[in-house]
Amino acid sequence: MKRIQKIDIHAHATCFPDYFPKHFWSKHRMVSAEELIGFYDRLDIEMGVLLPISAAEGQCSVISSESCKYLSDLHPDRFLWFCGVDPRAGWNTKDADLSFFLSHYKEMGAKGLGELTANIPADDPLIDNLFTHLEKLDMPVTIHISPTFGGGYGIIDSLGLPAIEKMLEKHPSLRLLGHSQPFWAEISADAAEETRGGYPKGKVKEGRLSYLLRKYPNLYCDLSAGSGMNALRRDAEFAAEFIEEFSNRLLYGCDICAVINTHQFEFDAFLTDMRAKGMISEENYAKIVRNNAIDLLKLPLEKA
Repeated sequence: MKRIQKIDIHAHATCFPDYFPKHFWSKHRMVSAEELIGFYDRLDIEMGVLLPISAAEGQCSVISSESCKYLSDLHPDRFLWFCGVDPRAGWNTKDADLSFFLSHYKEMGAKGLGELTANIPADDPLIDNLFTHLEKLDMPVTIHISPTFGGGYGIIDSLGLPAIEKMLEKHPSLRLLGHSQPFWAEISADAAEETRGGYPKGKVKEGRLSYLLRKYPNLYCDLSAGSGMNALRRDAEFAAEFIEEFSNRLLYGCDICAVINTHQFEFDAFLTDMRAKGMISEENYAKIVRNNAIDLLKLPLEKA
């Protein structure tokens, strides 16, 4: 098979590994840029998009836009970056001029915003305002969805993602990258309150996500983490059909947060196996792991 170097749409790293607190679940700290590059060399990933974590809900110690820019400048051949502007910034009002902050980061090279992890409703006026400014500046956004207020992180939406649909309809030019367990649970019609925050198993019957992708061309799918991997691996036959139909809007990602992470290798092996068996065409594989990111972020890189 032809070698195709990947682009990781969902990356995190810290400038200060010696100072970064251990995560309260994994008991491991965030990876450094050098540790992440070590993973990339093993996975044949050319570049990654560093995502800040600007909301305290998502991480005890936040990862700033400035640190992502700094690491990207240190390793310009390996990293791009998004900025992080919390929707509560600028006096926590629904009419704050968030373009003031976003324009600053865009001028410095930020390709988008995310990971958006503030634990407020997905159709809250503060989120609506943020999306208005992102749309105005033509900046995509990566969102993490939470099923509840408290006990986690991410913008809140209920079963079926009605608030996300409202925002997709209201902001048709905003390219939104969906991510997290509640987002990917919607790949199947059996999505349920008791399982949408985890990793549902079993055969997939076409769910709400396919409907949203067909209706809203501004919706994209971030395949990173255990959530994206589980959504495809739970039913490889359905995954092949899903990829065939929506190949232009699926983006490969890792979401490596600790040196103990292994999901990125498991997911890479899954996609490679589907490609080898002909379940994914060469064209669609190239779109997912590289070409879609080049198009979405308007990168001066050669397509596979």
